[in-house]
Amino acid sequence: MPTKQRKRRRLPSTGGSHNSCVRHKATHRNHVWSYDFVTERTEDGRYLKLLVVLDEFTRECLAIEVSRSFTAREVILALQYLFAVRGAPEHIRSDNGPEFVATRVQKWLAQACVRTLYVKKASPWENGYVESFNGKLRDELLNGELFLSIAEARYVIDQWRLDYNHQRPHSSLNWQTPAAYAAKLTESADGTFRSAPLVDPLVGAAPLPTNQQAKQHPFLS
Repeated sequence: MPTKQRKRRRLPSTGGSHNSCVRHKATHRNHVWSYDFVTERTEDGRYLKLLVVLDEFTRECLAIEVSRSFTAREVILALQYLFAVRGAPEHIRSDNGPEFVATRVQKWLAQACVRTLYVKKASPWENGYVESFNGKLRDELLNGELFLSIAEARYVIDQWRLDYNHQRPHSSLNWQTPAAYAAKLTESADGTFRSAPLVDPLVGAAPLPTNQQAKQHPFLS
């Protein structure tokens, strides 16, 4: 009589590549960030492009930058500011969009000792955390708003981002908000916020908060 074979547990069918959020999962704060673009329009029909940046472990939305378009340099400037005020992540996950795979972006991230995790082409589910966030942003805000200007879009979207971080409990965080969960993490649990190493600064970086000195941050010194 043949013996019954034990079933093997397989990874989910989604997120199959090495760089996916299933196989390369964040285990502490600033371990893996992810970023992606969302498109929208103002009332006059002109395009808006939103650059969304998340910490996958704390679920915090670190930024939603709003512009008509983004070059590789503008992506670097957005990251440069976040690295200065929060510390650099170990990895950053994205799709293969031209702004993310640009040689200039890859070189700058390499200088900052941040490893890139490019998901498989045509597999947005492999960047599942930011894709899920984008869906919430679309359903809860963008589908119900008519922006008259880019300035209005920036204000309204950032207010929604702050509400998401500070007022929205997550089941995956034991029903804490992302901001509250991040605030309770200890150095032994998640490591300190490491600063990215010195790289050549770019002109036009976003200013630091007034209570911080630029000389403390090698990016902006």
